[in-house]
Amino acid sequence: MTEEPEENKNNKDMKNQHESEKTVVKDRGRRIRGSQRSASLYREGWALSDRLVFNVSGMRYETQTRTLARFPHSLLGDPHKRLRYFDPLKNEFFLDRNRACFDYILYFYQSGGRLRRPAHIPLDVFMEELDFYELGDEAMSRFREEEGFPKEEHRTLPTHPLQRRLWMLFEHPESSGGARIIAIISVMVIMVSILIFCLETLPDFRGEKELREELSYQSHSNSENSTVLFSHSVALFQDPFFVVETICICWFSFELLMRFVCSPNKLHFFKDVMNVIDFMAILPYFVTLGTELAKSKGSTHAMSLAIVRVIRLVRVFRIFKLSRHSKGLQILGQTFQASMRELGLLIFFLFIGVIIFSSAIYFAETDHADTSFISIPHAFWWAVVTMTTVGYGDMYPETMSGKLVGSMCAIAGVLTISLPVPVIVSNFSYFYHRETECVDSTEYTHVKTALWNEEEDEEGTDEEGRDGVCPPLNGALLGTLCVGHKALVTQV
Repeated sequence: MTEEPEENKNNKDMKNQHESEKTVVKDRGRRIRGSQRSASLYREGWALSDRLVFNVSGMRYETQTRTLARFPHSLLGDPHKRLRYFDPLKNEFFLDRNRACFDYILYFYQSGGRLRRPAHIPLDVFMEELDFYELGDEAMSRFREEEGFPKEEHRTLPTHPLQRRLWMLFEHPESSGGARIIAIISVMVIMVSILIFCLETLPDFRGEKELREELSYQSHSNSENSTVLFSHSVALFQDPFFVVETICICWFSFELLMRFVCSPNKLHFFKDVMNVIDFMAILPYFVTLGTELAKSKGSTHAMSLAIVRVIRLVRVFRIFKLSRHSKGLQILGQTFQASMRELGLLIFFLFIGVIIFSSAIYFAETDHADTSFISIPHAFWWAVVTMTTVGYGDMYPETMSGKLVGSMCAIAGVLTISLPVPVIVSNFSYFYHRETECVDSTEYTHVKTALWNEEEDEEGTDEEGRDGVCPPLNGALLGTLCVGHKALVTQV
């Protein structure tokens, strides 16, 4: 045999060495890619069919990692956040939180975002749990809307410093001590105005006032004696009730004008229901004042006495101005707003009952000589007072068939009213307890159950583990992913 040249041997050795190096590089690349894939699976919360165990105040829950990963920014869905509560000795997460609430928190993940509050859990307790589990602003806003909370509108403030300060004084009583003083003054003026409205109808004061009004309108209609007309108008401005009313109106007008001038959005100001009530509260005074001034100048156009009295009746709506400063009236308004459907059903049921029983009582009493039910529309009043169990006694059946119809009307009225009323009462109870139970959360501090401090997360050793603590996994995945994760960290 002939020996191979030395040059060929060297070429073969170099080729074999090169192939060995390529094999080593490929093996190392596969190991690195496997490690990266394992770490990526853990980081995304997807560890195939891995299951996690949660111990909530002694109650153990078990769920899949992919269920929690549907909301990766929440406390339980983010592996890095929930790792603070991991107990490596028991291979479980420990949460010293409300157990009854956790059932519905876990259902939120399982259902893909459906959040429901259990009836036996107070609202403030459940909202505190929602804040802890960091379910997100979207879930919180949907929950608050379903619970009947008004939508939080961004508080727009005037840009000018003086206007901003005046706006806070007159619009937000809770902003400062001066704003509270102005609110107290407003409430006192409202009460004085309502008191004057009631006192001027007493017989001792009403007789002289009505006599002056009748003489004034008679003089104006005859247009014969302008001196008498002028004297009555002067007497009106000397009336002490009118003087007190003028002082109250001056305060209401000043308050409304200041809020309008300092308002950051004039269009929104006119759309506000409370501002409309404020405007309607001062409108009757200026209409009455204009009418009196027109009469004092001898104008031939006069407003009828009935219309003036209707306009003055609008003054009673000033009592709704108290809703700006009264939580009770606000709760009552929210109850009516939430119970509009039930109130509509109540009115509809009463309307049907009035039609049926007024027709029945008319035909049952039509043969009686001295009957009060001369027509079906005349029987409407009797049907209303009977179904509402008032029973004034001004109209009543006298025949046997009429009394039978009356008995059926009273029983049907009780049942008709009793059906929707509990729903309205339930709404009022809900809004009332919501205002009283939602106390300031800063008064109480919940116990901290994290096994790892949040400061350690920022300073911490590894991105996904601490001091050699492997992320919680079960079965064969535990060893595989831990080894891959540690290998990746070592190489980095």
